[in-house]
Amino acid sequence: MKIENTFGINVKARALITYDSEEALREALAVIHEKYADLPLLLIGCGSNLLFLSDYRGVILKSEIKGILLKDETADEVLVEVGSGEICDDFIAQAIRRGWYGMENLSLIPGQIGAAAVQNIGAYGVEACNIIDEVRGISLADGTEHTWKCTECGYDYRQSIFKEKLWGKYAITRVIFRLSKHFVPKLHYGGLIKAIEQAGLSESTLTAEQLRQIIIGIRRAKLPDPAEQGNAGSFFKNPIVSEEKAKQMLKEYPDMPHYPASEGVKLAAGWLIEQAGWKGKSLGPAAVHDRQALVLVNRGGATGRDIQRLCEAIKQDVADKFGIELEPEVNFI
Repeated sequence: MKIENTFGINVKARALITYDSEEALREALAVIHEKYADLPLLLIGCGSNLLFLSDYRGVILKSEIKGILLKDETADEVLVEVGSGEICDDFIAQAIRRGWYGMENLSLIPGQIGAAAVQNIGAYGVEACNIIDEVRGISLADGTEHTWKCTECGYDYRQSIFKEKLWGKYAITRVIFRLSKHFVPKLHYGGLIKAIEQAGLSESTLTAEQLRQIIIGIRRAKLPDPAEQGNAGSFFKNPIVSEEKAKQMLKEYPDMPHYPASEGVKLAAGWLIEQAGWKGKSLGPAAVHDRQALVLVNRGGATGRDIQRLCEAIKQDVADKFGIELEPEVNFI
């Protein structure tokens, strides 16, 4: 069974099972325990943050749980339950239409809602954990349901408990978001204010839909469409270094992009890769995108191993030049 993945890599799995409800998931788990008990099990969404290094010899589980339900509402905010199989960007568009705000900066990030909660997706100063209230899931071992409040999810930069000690142990079924009924744009990241001015708009009168369209425009200008050129979006995490390290680097590179972080200073991985000479370069059928060095692409016919080799070459050159170890954001399977 062919596995969907945005890198466009031709890989297969022993079996692919989809489910559209908690009951259907439990039924699927019963089948898996009976027929495929000796095989590994992998949960995927749209395959937008995965790099398959070879065919997967086990079973793929994919959520098709849909639904957007208003759970609670006050004068200032709403609690909205969203099925894990909903497309994240579709929900953001619908939320804005309904007057629910807080997700605008995450517009056009590919993937499903469940994966957004696992990966703690983020862009332009906003992370999923800023708006998640709780996450619900079902144990793959015994089908029992569990709920985690946001504070229990171990969220950090592109990290969560679901990527660490609970990896492969639970299937996310629903995510409850806490969204505002008052639009307060978050603009102090990634040149958004400049983009707003270039669009002839005003920060004081900006609407949520206008901000969404600006962010969509920025992403489309920088990032290739996976349907045209296989990629997983940002391949590496932006590294966080000590303030002392950042000061040393700024002496040599005064224009280096840098941002405050909770435990130091966050640097732009794409800038580091570009400075190491990799922007637009290729290694066989795998390449670094010519407009955004943070993106690795499949030029056609690349395998997961080809992408991995490019990744390792970039990491080595960045480490040699800056003494910084880049960490992939993409999950290697």
